[in-house]
Amino acid sequence: MERRYSLGNEAIAHAALEAGADLVAGYPGTPSSEVIDILRVQKDRELHVEWSVNEKVAFENALAAAWCGQRALATMKHVGLNVAADPLMTSAYTGVTGGFVIMSADDPFAHSSQNEQDSRCYAKFAQLPCLDPASVQEAHDMLIDAFALSESLGIPVIFRPTTRICHSRSDVTFGPVSSDHRKGEFRRDPRQYVVIPAHTRILHRKLDEKQPLVVKAIADRGYNRAEIRGKTAVVAGGIAAAYVQEYLPPSVSFVKIGAYPIDPSWLKDVIRKHDRVLVFEEGDPIIEEQVLQVAGTVPVRGKKTGSVPLEGEFSPAVVASILAKEGLIPQDAVPVPGKSVPDLPPRPPILCAGCMHRATFHAMKRVFRDGIFPSDIGCYTLGLQLGAVDTTICMGASLTVGSGISHSGEPRDVVCTIGDSTFLHTGIPGLMNAVYNGARMTVVILDNRITAMTGHQPNPGTGETATGEPSPPVSLEAICRACGVTFVETISPHDLPTMLDVMKRAKATDGVKVIIARQTCVITARKAGIRRGVYAVDPEVCTGCETCVKFGCPAIEFRDEKAVITGLCSGCGICAQICPSGAIGKEVKR
Repeated sequence: MERRYSLGNEAIAHAALEAGADLVAGYPGTPSSEVIDILRVQKDRELHVEWSVNEKVAFENALAAAWCGQRALATMKHVGLNVAADPLMTSAYTGVTGGFVIMSADDPFAHSSQNEQDSRCYAKFAQLPCLDPASVQEAHDMLIDAFALSESLGIPVIFRPTTRICHSRSDVTFGPVSSDHRKGEFRRDPRQYVVIPAHTRILHRKLDEKQPLVVKAIADRGYNRAEIRGKTAVVAGGIAAAYVQEYLPPSVSFVKIGAYPIDPSWLKDVIRKHDRVLVFEEGDPIIEEQVLQVAGTVPVRGKKTGSVPLEGEFSPAVVASILAKEGLIPQDAVPVPGKSVPDLPPRPPILCAGCMHRATFHAMKRVFRDGIFPSDIGCYTLGLQLGAVDTTICMGASLTVGSGISHSGEPRDVVCTIGDSTFLHTGIPGLMNAVYNGARMTVVILDNRITAMTGHQPNPGTGETATGEPSPPVSLEAICRACGVTFVETISPHDLPTMLDVMKRAKATDGVKVIIARQTCVITARKAGIRRGVYAVDPEVCTGCETCVKFGCPAIEFRDEKAVITGLCSGCGICAQICPSGAIGKEVKR
């Protein structure tokens, strides 16, 4: 045994090694990404690790390995489970022989997500167990147990850490890395794995019949437990349970829910020992609804009564404040927030200095002045601040939303933006559909040669796998032409005149046009030692027109009515190309 101060995702990754995972596949998505980022470089255990093209592909790779008797882990964030929902629902019917765990990391408060959906709903929908850790140590331990639980029940298990679990640090006790290696062997059984209607009806009945075993297996593991200490009970799950324990007085009963489904008989017995119940949980009122079903005449307070926030994320202070309002702790026990520093300037997220996306958006706005700009999920969503993002829904939706707008009769130009990894994730069907159905729009693929927003993971266009092995890079140009696009142009965003010319030609061309704006991510380039030189402003020539400042690069400031370029400059040179007075030029190379 070894004690380490670990990031939650590091503890989860090591747990996969301890559990003897044979295959791990996923698509990067905060807060889940570090699990595969750690596993793809570790040397302690030989296993197959991959960044898949999307979550559905990752899920099906892992499911197939579990059908072959191997232990498999699929990682994704909560919205990624939407992409994998089709095989998820059917995998509960087919079952598995090896342990199959689906890590779906939820993001309460939507720190880096487009919604706050709750993966526990999918577990209930698919009739699968769900483990919901309340601490980093528990996340480590639960993941190991999830593989055993999956194998004992013969079905997948959903593992649901949240942002505060994935990205918190704690002392964690690690065990030894497993030396067991399972050689995959697929045993033909069409009645189990070929889900035609005649088989499906039988498999569904078997899944229903298995549910009492699932409830018992969860109950036997002790993840759900009660400490009866008075006539008032607080019920809590996930990270909220950890916060409650910090403040709950010894006279109040504590009921911790760490796994689903909850044994209704046990829950009924616990709840009816009390005169009132308060429920804490992030996400949807999953626990609260089950408590209400068994409470009888016992009053239950929580999200449905407005006693607990329905949206967002909890904190110790939020939990303590609610406990005080309910009269369970004194008001002076609630932590007082620190004093804020007055007059701090706002610091919204912003594209990096020298980011290729900024130059591309600048050109789009100049050529398509009153255009409509559907966009997608990635760093480039920050084009919102530059007026170049009008819609963002989910991965790949820029192309399909753009196509729908073009067919609506809207006369303005439609210009979609989508990243290279997102295009490969779910953008290709939308492009094919747009061409097939005669849309009129321009598609700008922002190819920065990496999956940047989630931590610079490789993708099929980068020429290497998750573990650094060489891989033939896919050609975005060839894919677009294969989808039927005849106007396909590749440009460098650092060459503003050429970019403007290509966009003007695209605007004048009918049908679907694709422009591939290709430039290595500025962070990747800097790590690789690429230096393009830095630029400076000649104060004698600068007129103070603020054209460069309005470009929005954080390396450009305005002082004493003159522009100044700071040490953040990465040498893209766009500011020199847009300066009307010619006051900006390259200073030195570094």
